[in-house]
Amino acid sequence: MAETWNIRRIGWSDLGGPGDGMHVQLHDGYAFVGHMGESGTSILDVRDPSVPRLVARIPAAPNTHAHKTQVQGDILLTNREIIPRRTGAHEAGLVIHDISDPIHPREITRWEVAGKGVHRMTWWEGPLAYVTASDAGFIDQILVILDLSDPARPREVGRWWYPGQREDEARDFDETWRVRLHHAIVRDGLAYCGWWDKGAVILDVRDPSAIAMVGQLDLGHDAARATHTLCPLPGRDVAVTTEERIAEGCVGVAPNARLVDISDPGAPRVISDLPVPEGDHCTRGGRFGPHNVHEPKPGSLIDGDTIYLTYFNGGLRVLDVSDAAHPVEIAWYVPDAPPGQVSCQLNDVTVGADGLIWVTDRLSGGLHILELTAGADAARRAARGGRAA
Repeated sequence: MAETWNIRRIGWSDLGGPGDGMHVQLHDGYAFVGHMGESGTSILDVRDPSVPRLVARIPAAPNTHAHKTQVQGDILLTNREIIPRRTGAHEAGLVIHDISDPIHPREITRWEVAGKGVHRMTWWEGPLAYVTASDAGFIDQILVILDLSDPARPREVGRWWYPGQREDEARDFDETWRVRLHHAIVRDGLAYCGWWDKGAVILDVRDPSAIAMVGQLDLGHDAARATHTLCPLPGRDVAVTTEERIAEGCVGVAPNARLVDISDPGAPRVISDLPVPEGDHCTRGGRFGPHNVHEPKPGSLIDGDTIYLTYFNGGLRVLDVSDAAHPVEIAWYVPDAPPGQVSCQLNDVTVGADGLIWVTDRLSGGLHILELTAGADAARRAARGGRAA
């Protein structure tokens, strides 16, 4: 039986069979879902979220995944990156589609890069896309800013890398470190970045041709460090940061998801740790630890007091963070292990403006469509009342 508290599932899709989901974008009654494997991008009709229907798929090449998606208007961006631990020919870059007819997406153009490819991109509003990309002469992946004013002609307008990522530069790290951008979230001219073994990095990107570091939160390098996300909460000088768990079990879980004071971007500081889910997750098998959070893209849920967080075999966790010093869990959802797997591996989460929660499993568990129950509101009130008392 699925383990749930204050959440119910209203719909589910196996994504046409493979079930390996990642990034979800919603647009005009359709969901665009990236796959961890070679299945490319699935397009689902979700106008009735209780009965999602696969209506189209954009393929990816062998050895290539298109596991990240971004939609703005009638334009869809999907990444192309070599699947980890694969070798051989692969696609690398971005593919840009016209989805004015979502059932028949039309490829507009491609923006290609050298190396492993594009891992993730943020394109929320306006013409500028913030892309995590590889390139010749660089170690791993860096920030590239693209102007998509004309989607048929993407134009690079800026780039930034952590000092030492360019191969001809001196560096303060060695081959035991992984120094690369995971992705950037931009608010008010600042890019909030997870830079893996270098922690959280804040950049001034108001002039893309002259990007400068503003601040850094070094969370301390160890063998399991992997700073993934630094996401500002809407309307607040508080951000949530996560460090992705790569190893299975409880390696490195300590707890690796935090709230950070960003009122002074030049000196971010940890306010509190998010609670680690209780239970036998360490022995269930698979990864256990924080991964993605709902990011407040325009058109989605905008709520600065609530965090939706995927935790691999710990499922989806929902927390009230109205008091940043005392985050409180108010709901969770841990589905059964998919057939052939030892545990769920919930991967990424998007919350629509209507409050519906869209969560993917990275292996074969598919897409879960969820909603909070009245119990979540009661738990929130109890948490806030307890603090007031």
